[in-house]
Amino acid sequence: MAENFVVVIVACLVGVALLVAATALVAWRIGRVSVMDVGWGLGFAVVALVALGVGSGDLARRVALAVAAVLWGGRLAWHIARRNRGREDPRYERLLERAGGHRFRFAVLHVFGPQGLLIWLIAMPTQVGAVAGPGSRAVLAVGLAVWALGLVFEAVGDAQLARFKSDPANRGRLMTRGLWAWTRHPNYFGDACVWWGLYLASASAWPGVLTVLSPVVMTVILVWGTGARMTERAMAGRPGWEEYAARTSGFVPLPPRRR
Repeated sequence: MAENFVVVIVACLVGVALLVAATALVAWRIGRVSVMDVGWGLGFAVVALVALGVGSGDLARRVALAVAAVLWGGRLAWHIARRNRGREDPRYERLLERAGGHRFRFAVLHVFGPQGLLIWLIAMPTQVGAVAGPGSRAVLAVGLAVWALGLVFEAVGDAQLARFKSDPANRGRLMTRGLWAWTRHPNYFGDACVWWGLYLASASAWPGVLTVLSPVVMTVILVWGTGARMTERAMAGRPGWEEYAARTSGFVPLPPRRR
């Protein structure tokens, strides 16, 4: 198993490096660094497919992890590609203000390189799960159930927000209905569930349990990194935000509080 693990992680690292290089070239050609957000989801799909093909562990787990990662990563890439079509993400604009006349080199060092490395590290449950032997089918099933809950939550939250924004009557208003009435960040909560589910699926056999750092890091990013906290900084000061935040859970879905 040890030899196969080395082969898997090296092959996955090469796959991620090639994807990030291709994404950087596309970004340089079109002049938008935010294309890396599309590559983010695709990167996890690449890792899953490489691990499926190179790994020699339990076939059922390998297939389950690959299908789960490809579905999640593909949906996320498609959603972000539609959302960011023809424009740069304001977060990257603020970041690139520090680059001066070396925007592309700055992006390689501060966006493409670090995100590629994060993809490879966070996807470790998929890589370890691809080399582990048979384990608990019950734990695997629980993991896939948590993953499915997260995928549905994330997809429904994104769809509700997109539909809300497409109505001109809602211009300048806050989305406070549907899943957004239970949590201010249903998409990020669903994302976290996806990664805890993938971790549980990997942890259905030793040594997958050791990859717990992956969902922890992803959850930290989603809650305190470039996810919820950064979004709320941008939303602060908008009409109705304080009232909405006072009655709505910040991350884990909960019934709306009485005003």
